Amino acid sequence: MAQLLTQEEIQKQLSDLAGWTKEGSKLECTRKFKDFVQAVEFVNKLVEPAEAAGHHPDIEISYNKVKISLTTHDAGGLTQKDFDLAKVISQIS
Repeated sequence: MAQLLTQEEIQKQLSDLAGWTKEGSKLECTRKFKDFVQAVEFVNKLVEPAEAAGHHPDIEISYNKVKISLTTHDAGGLTQKDFDLAKVISQIS
């Protein structure tokens, strides 16, 4: 099982991760697109990196907005896996 990060470790990594916030025990990011089709195309681009990492985000689509939430459920909070996947997702357009 992945080890939970300390609040200090979380804040340090979060400061280097533009567009992401900590909400409770989750990392969250909302991306806005031109329309629904582009939002879904973005979500489809998340499949391969999530599968490769063996770590899957919670995703909400609301027309042209995609909200991504990351947490390590089996560890009960934020681990390095969440930040690693957030960095990859941040590079996807």
